[in-house]
This record gives sequence, C-alpha cells and structure tokens, in this order.
Amino acid sequence: MSSPQEFYNSLPPISKAYGTICFLATAAYSLGIYNPMWLALDYKLVFSHFQVWRLFTNFFFLGPFSINFGIRLLMIARYSVQLEKGPFDRRPADFLWMMIFGAFSLLIFSALFWSPFLGISMVFMLLYVWSREFPNAQINIYGLVTLKAFYLPWAMLGMDVIFGSQLMPNLLGILAGHLYYFLTVLHPLSTGKNILKTPNWVHKLVMRWGITYRPTGQAVQPDRSTGGAFRGRSYRLNG
Repeated sequence: MSSPQEFYNSLPPISKAYGTICFLATAAYSLGIYNPMWLALDYKLVFSHFQVWRLFTNFFFLGPFSINFGIRLLMIARYSVQLEKGPFDRRPADFLWMMIFGAFSLLIFSALFWSPFLGISMVFMLLYVWSREFPNAQINIYGLVTLKAFYLPWAMLGMDVIFGSQLMPNLLGILAGHLYYFLTVLHPLSTGKNILKTPNWVHKLVMRWGITYRPTGQAVQPDRSTGGAFRGRSYRLNG
C-alpha cells in the first residue's frame, strides 16, 4: 500500500494542481486568512471595478472543511484523475482545454443562473464526463446502492438535494459536462466534424508550463463494451 505522499506524487499534473489549490483555498479560509467573498463571482464588481480575478478564483473554493468538502475533493482525486490517466492519457492539452471550456461555459450559465462559486459545478462537470467515458463501471454509494456510473451524476445530485445542498451548482456542472461531451464525441460521431478542437495556444501553454507525465502504471481505459446510451467514446477527433 502506497503512502499518502506516494499517492499524491502519482497524481497526474492538472488534477493534482486543481485539487491542491482547492484544498489550500479552504485551509486558508479556515485559518481566517481571507473572506471567501473576495473570490466570489460578481459580474458587477468584475466589470465596474475591474476585479477580473473573480472570473478565475471562484472555481477554487469548494466551501469550508466539512463532509461535503471531503466528498468533492475525493471526486477530484478519483474521477478527474481517472479521466486524466485514461481517455486523456498523455494528452494534457486536451484535458486542460476541457476544463477551460467547462469554466467558460459555467461562467456563461452563471450569468443566467447566478452562482457565486463554481468550484462544485466544475467538479460535477468532471464527474459527468467521467460517467460518459466509463458508463458501465459499477459504483457503490456508501455501501447502500450499486449502480452504473452512467447514473452517478444524477444520484449524487439527488443525494445533495436530500442533504440540503443547493441544486443549481450541480445542474450547471452536468449541463457543462454534457455540452462538452456532445461537441467532442456525440457530434463528431454523427457528422465526422469536430468543432471543438484544442486550440494551439493551449498546446503551447502546456509546453511552456512543462506539463509532462511520468509513467505510473497502466492507464485506466474507458469502458466501451456496450452501445446505445451507455456507449463510451469510440474515438476522439481532438487528438
């Protein structure tokens, strides 16, 4: 069994960076270092006071230390990591572009359905894309229910409603995830045209940052064993 440090070091770079920043943001808040409203998305302050950082920082606050925060962090550690090591293996630019596109989509959705923090929405977007890439994986929820991964985002949404969490952030994440999956997988499969290729500037950004992958064992491969609604990606035109 690997130690926590070995596990952390084995994480792929983008998921590790995102999860680490989210953890540090909550830790700093718990120590009273800042007010989370300094990070919140407020379009009035963005455009009238030029507080442009709010367009970015709102994605890194998952709430205070709590069971819900732990679940969100574990979702990054599992589902985002499996995406980055599996369907996006050795394609960090494509994975980063997915997150950039998701963030941009969520900012647009938030203008219509205001949400001050979109970190939870980003986590649900990653969860939704994972559920489409591994639709037939068997998921056990708290030892009570076993279901196909295809249904996991909706099950998690339902549980959040039961426990009193806000519904809109989860729905926005699912919507952004479906939009990305439709444009990069479903639409190319039906038309043969990919309208959401990873831009060259993202590839250059990844090269500039020196994002590389160290061998950590066999990559997790998406489940493509069935067709129809549960079919995972059979090919990707992005690469």
